[in-house]
Amino acid sequence: MAWYSGKYGRSELEVPFYLLAYAIGGYQKAWEGLQTLIKEKDLDVDLLMVVAAIGAASIGFWRDGAILILIFSLSGALEGYTLERTNGEIKSIMKLRPEEAIVLQGNVEKRVRVEELNQGDFLLVRPGERIAADGIVREGYSSVNQASITGESIPVDKSTGDEVFAGTMNGQGALVIEMTKPAEATLLAKIIHLVQEAQSERPPSQLFMERFEGIYAKIVIIGAIVIAVLSPFVLGWSWDETIYKAMIFLVVASPCALVSSIMPAVLSGISNGARKGILFKGGAYLEAIGNVSVVAFDKTGTLTEGIPRITRIIPYGNYTENEVLSIAASLETWSEHPIAKAIIREAKEKDLHLSSASKLEAVPGLGVQGIVEGQEYRIGKLDLVGGQKLPNEELKVVRKLERQGNTVIFVQGEKERIGVLAVQDTLRSQANESIKRLKKMGIKVVMLTGDSSSTAQIIGEEAGVDQVYSDLLPEHKVDIIKNLQKSGKVAMVGDGVNDAPALAAASVGIAMGAAGTDVALETANVVLMADDISKVSYAIALGRRTTKVVKQNVSFAIAVMFLLILSNFFGNINLPLGVIGHEGSTILVIMSGLRLLR
Repeated sequence: MAWYSGKYGRSELEVPFYLLAYAIGGYQKAWEGLQTLIKEKDLDVDLLMVVAAIGAASIGFWRDGAILILIFSLSGALEGYTLERTNGEIKSIMKLRPEEAIVLQGNVEKRVRVEELNQGDFLLVRPGERIAADGIVREGYSSVNQASITGESIPVDKSTGDEVFAGTMNGQGALVIEMTKPAEATLLAKIIHLVQEAQSERPPSQLFMERFEGIYAKIVIIGAIVIAVLSPFVLGWSWDETIYKAMIFLVVASPCALVSSIMPAVLSGISNGARKGILFKGGAYLEAIGNVSVVAFDKTGTLTEGIPRITRIIPYGNYTENEVLSIAASLETWSEHPIAKAIIREAKEKDLHLSSASKLEAVPGLGVQGIVEGQEYRIGKLDLVGGQKLPNEELKVVRKLERQGNTVIFVQGEKERIGVLAVQDTLRSQANESIKRLKKMGIKVVMLTGDSSSTAQIIGEEAGVDQVYSDLLPEHKVDIIKNLQKSGKVAMVGDGVNDAPALAAASVGIAMGAAGTDVALETANVVLMADDISKVSYAIALGRRTTKVVKQNVSFAIAVMFLLILSNFFGNINLPLGVIGHEGSTILVIMSGLRLLR
């Protein structure tokens, strides 16, 4: 019974235990490999390992084959565990939504499951509780931690009329919220869906590697057969030694580590981004953003706040700044125009008293007129308040304000002008630093806007962009993006609404402020959950680091595989050592990919 005793087993009594080890450790892998062979007419690594173990047993190396099965199964379990860590972010996101909520029905509080909530319900959220649905605050004041949705590290103050999102944490005050979306349509639900889709989508490099795996497995099988047949004649090996080395070749030449070099790193990068409020819609976009050489920003609502603000108040005569602002805000109380809202916001921030205006009359395209505290006033463009003639000194001041990118609003009394308001869409606080960071990364930064050339140039210079394109319609933005792409990959950053064509045309479309628009979630390839353009450089850096880790993993996997193959022919490694080298390198590249979770 020499055939059963093998090289290491001395008793045929050991054989049943080895057979049991083969069955327990190899059944699942053998079944998966056979399924691939039968259904897809293809070979995979699982079948290569099982064939190698059976081949080792056939020449008496039962123990080596059993060790191969054991380590291969253990490696598979460890791979599953490490890959499970990359799914931790989606599971943690899913846990953000509470299972129950308190519904107010008159003066009665009723606790119900989230699935039973209906649009229009009024929900009570106590201090320290998670908000169960997207909605509008109807009563109360509190600070809400939105880090789970937008990535903002500082809680945001919420009061009547403010929007809140499911999964965010209420702070010190109680809130009454009117539910505005069904549970399945909340922003949190959409985020979960997007991350799940991104994790299931394979980037081009991974798709290539998976196609390569099938072809390569066939090459390895053919190579093992050639070794087994020719080595006794060419190298003078014994048949036992030849088959044994052919089995080692099957193990060490299989591309496990190579195949595992990409996806764990990509999944870790996607999870890292989700934790920071950056949603990648797939691994392809994480790879693509790392190769971006130009970033094009929309101006309004992206580089700028998108909300006009008062930048200067110039009073005339005996009027003070606060008096001019109070009169202007009183006239604009009922207006919905963005400039009117800017004036009212400034007056409220300064806690000014607003009078009740009467006989208000809107003059289309020019402004508003009415009576405040018995006096008639007008506010608006120069045509409304007395024509184009201005004293030279006043004209110089107005022209200077306009050159600085301001819209100038005149306030006129019954007999004379009482003051001037300068209104401007101001640059975001983080814009300058974000653009400097992009430039340090070697990226060209351009700005696209429909504004006039003079206004655009002022904002562009203030922001520090390399080039400004102005007076653009949406189709013009698309043409510029396509022209920029002739010299490299271009990322377009916009608000996801009027910039949709340009976002779609860019190599990578990045939408700002998904918390405010559903279009952003649908149009762009990457979504920034908070209005924070500093996340653009972080996303690009994450893409570059992911690409770097993938390249390191691929190089390491190829080097180890090549070293093991050489050692098999010119060294003296045995099957267990080959398995340890092969499976060890696989686990190492997976662990390397998990670095991106940090």
